[in-house]
Amino acid sequence: MRFLLRTGLILICCFSSLFIGAKQLVQNQFSKYEQKIAGAELVIPMVPITGGQFKLGSPANEVGRNEDEGPVHQVELGDFWMSSHEITWDLFELFLYREFDQELSEGTREVDIQIDAVSGATMPYVNFNKPGYPLINVTQYAAATFCKWLSAKTGHFYRLPTEAEWEYAARTNSEKAFPFDSNAIDDFAWYKGNSGESLQKGGLKKPNAWGLYDMYGNASEWVLDSYSADYYKEIEGAKNPVLITDQLYPRVVKGGSYKDEINKLRPAARDFSDKSWKKRDPQIPKSLWWLTDATHVGFRIVRPKITPPKSEWEKYWGKPIKEY
Repeated sequence: MRFLLRTGLILICCFSSLFIGAKQLVQNQFSKYEQKIAGAELVIPMVPITGGQFKLGSPANEVGRNEDEGPVHQVELGDFWMSSHEITWDLFELFLYREFDQELSEGTREVDIQIDAVSGATMPYVNFNKPGYPLINVTQYAAATFCKWLSAKTGHFYRLPTEAEWEYAARTNSEKAFPFDSNAIDDFAWYKGNSGESLQKGGLKKPNAWGLYDMYGNASEWVLDSYSADYYKEIEGAKNPVLITDQLYPRVVKGGSYKDEINKLRPAARDFSDKSWKKRDPQIPKSLWWLTDATHVGFRIVRPKITPPKSEWEKYWGKPIKEY
């Protein structure tokens, strides 16, 4: 594992395999599965994404490209599973209400943390819950803590995807702006031109070649990374790159949303958080869990094929940063 410290604040972690050199806790059969949640009837379909090398970012002539999407670099990723859908309100409320915490999944457990030690979320200012609709207006910390709770409950290691993993999953081995004909965008995506500027129920559009729904539009999605406009200038040949800082802003969201124009839905497009996303939050300090002014942001989860060592878990699940 290699760490490059910059400016005293920015930490670029280029993992030689996210987990090379780490003890493999379990050897997984790499196929799709449904993650059951003990005590509840809901499941999370998980899709295997076979890793490999790919070109991260967009070429200078790509329509709609921004400067922070390049230069294009080749990076390498390990295998991981990704949830086929964005996490829904129904699923997140299992974490929010914590009614089934004492019912844990049976079988081999790769993660051995106490579920009582996982922080509980506060109630949202406005509950947008509609069964099957993506969770929105949630902070990155809340998304990461859901992953920690799910890991404790199931015994499998879950986290947010890295920006590189997310782009790789959205590209489906294509180097074009979209992995489908641009005229077919309405078949795969909800965006400003066809959504009525409203969030839509998950899974109504076609999945991509991996079997992932709503990767383009509907809800934007948190990833692990902090945002740096210069990030792509420094990761040529990196294996499983991820950028982690100790700053609350800005952090990366991907995929575009139902509010956005088509260009922001491209796999290479990058967006990031801002203090204005909590502008109307009346609390002091502001909420760790909810965004008052970013009702377009949700997330999906990944599970790496090789579980990282316990010493690294908290790095992926993050820590609360109070905002005054």
